[in-house]
Amino acid sequence: MAIKGVLFDFSGTLFRVESTGSWLRAGLAARGIRLTEGEVARLAGQLEAAGALPGGASPRRVPPDLGELWERRDESAALHRAAYLGLSRQVPLPEPDLHEVLYERHMAPEAWRPYPDALEVLERLRAAGVATGVVSNIGWDLRPVFRAHGLDAHVDTYTLSFEHEVQKPDARLFRAACAGLGLAPAELLMVGDDRRADGGAAALGCAVHFVDHLPVAERPGALRAVLAHLD
Repeated sequence: MAIKGVLFDFSGTLFRVESTGSWLRAGLAARGIRLTEGEVARLAGQLEAAGALPGGASPRRVPPDLGELWERRDESAALHRAAYLGLSRQVPLPEPDLHEVLYERHMAPEAWRPYPDALEVLERLRAAGVATGVVSNIGWDLRPVFRAHGLDAHVDTYTLSFEHEVQKPDARLFRAACAGLGLAPAELLMVGDDRRADGGAAALGCAVHFVDHLPVAERPGALRAVLAHLD
């Protein structure tokens, strides 16, 4: 059966979050806090090791008291916030409320960059009459990010885990995404960077294509391979 629709993951697939250093600098600037470059680098390294930046590096170690919360973090906005603030607060920062400032920062459109070929691929899919959707494990509304970067006009539906209270690889989220596009799983291709989470679409009958979660500058054209699945 020919592919009639494509589902895309968000983070690491269509967009990449800023570096931990950039994220921290933005938070410091918002609070008017000045630190030396050495201090910024030290704190950024600690925050990265803690996995405090959503969409960034995974935590090297999840504290036992955060274990269950971490596993369920994308099922609601409250769980997501609690999980990431719990990780962030492992790192002492100059001001206690900076943790909240940083959490809010990661949801800002300017904290994200689309991969260089994201718009091109979405435009070509739209021109070919292929339906497109975004299905993401996330704890907040990412639609403003797509609007700010000019990609929203090329996305038909958004299926976000926190809005459905279920997260990938659970088939229920993929089933909701298929229903949103009005297509059967066998008519859809799922594109993502996480073999476990995004690969869950295969159990429902979707074709699956993986890309690597790399910095934007290191992955200029990987999404173009998606177009080959339409032939």
